[in-house]
Amino acid sequence: MATIEEPRALDEQKLMQFVFRAVDEVGATLNAALVVMGDKLGLYRALADGGPLAPEELAARTGTAERYVREWLNAQAAGGYVEYEPESGVYELAPEQAVALTDETSAAYLPGFFQMAVGSVIDSPRITETARSGAGLGWHEHVHDVHEGCERFFRPGYNAHLVANWLPALEGVVEKLERGARVADVGCGHGASTILMATAFPSSSFVGSDYHAGSIDTARERAQNAGVADRVQFEASPASAHPGSGYDLVTMFDCLHDMGDPVGAARKMRELLAPDGTWMIVEPAAGDRVEDNLNPVGRAYYGFSTLLCTPASLSQEVGLALGAQAGEARIREVVETAGFTRFRRVAETPFNLVFEARP
Repeated sequence: MATIEEPRALDEQKLMQFVFRAVDEVGATLNAALVVMGDKLGLYRALADGGPLAPEELAARTGTAERYVREWLNAQAAGGYVEYEPESGVYELAPEQAVALTDETSAAYLPGFFQMAVGSVIDSPRITETARSGAGLGWHEHVHDVHEGCERFFRPGYNAHLVANWLPALEGVVEKLERGARVADVGCGHGASTILMATAFPSSSFVGSDYHAGSIDTARERAQNAGVADRVQFEASPASAHPGSGYDLVTMFDCLHDMGDPVGAARKMRELLAPDGTWMIVEPAAGDRVEDNLNPVGRAYYGFSTLLCTPASLSQEVGLALGAQAGEARIREVVETAGFTRFRRVAETPFNLVFEARP
C-alpha cells in the first residue's frame, strides 16, 4: 500500500522572506524604467555635472517638471542609485555611480542594458503568446529600445576590449589587419564593432551585414559620421547570404546563438574565409551547466534569452534556439560540426566569451 506523505508545514518566516524579496524585485523592475527615464531626460548627466542639487535645481537644469523630478529622485535614493542628504535636501551621484550611469566610454556604462531590458518587457505580452504556440518573434519585430539598448550596452565593452585585447589574442590577425586585410562582420547590428575595427586599422576593408534593414541604415549613417565610409560597406542580408569570399577575418559579436541555424551559419563562415583565415566568435559569458549560470549575470542573460534570443531563433528556419547561455561546449559543437578543425577560447570578460575558429 502506498504511503501518503503529509504536506510539509509552511514556514511563515521563509514565506515572508520571499514576499519581501519579491517586493524588492518589483522595485527593481520599476527602477529599470526609471533609469531609462533619467538617461533620456538627462537627469543623471545634470547630477554628474552639477554636483549636489535640490529637485527644483535639477528640474531647471534639465527643462523638466519639478514634481516628477522630486519623485524620481526619491525613488533613485531608495534604490541606492543617488545619494540623499536629509539636512540640506539635496541629491548627488557618487563618482562610481556617475561613471556607470553617464560615462559612455567606460566598460561599466549601464543605461543601454536597462534600455534593452525595458524594451524586452514592453514586448513581453507578444512573447507570452509565442510561448503558447512555440512560434518565434524576429529581432526586427521588437521595439526600438531593444535595438538601440543592445548596441549601447555592448558597445562600451567592445570599445574597451576588442582592439586592445580580443584581436591581439587571435593568432596573426593584428599583423594582417595592419598590413591590410579583408574583414566580414556578420550580424553587425548598428555597426559599432565594424566601425571600431575600421577606425583602428585604416589599411583594411570591412563588409558588415545584418538581416535587419533598419540597423543597416543606422550603421551606414554611423560610418559616415565616423569618417570610415570609404573602407566600410554595409549590406542588409542574413548570415547565409553575406557577400564575397576570401576574407582574412570573419567576426560575429553576440549573435551566433540568436540564429535559427547556427550550424548552417558556421558552414557559411567557413566558405567566406580564406584558407588561412580566422573566425572570431564573441558570445555571452556562460558556463556549460545550468548550475554554472545561477548568478546575477546568468540571471540577466537567461531573462534576455527568454524574451529575445530564443524567440529570435525560433522565428527562423531550423530554430535550434541555443539561447544566450549556450556555453563553450555548445558553441564548440556547432563550430566543429560545421567543419572547423581548430577551436579555442582566447579571452573573456564578466559579460563575454571570445573564441577563435580556424578551418
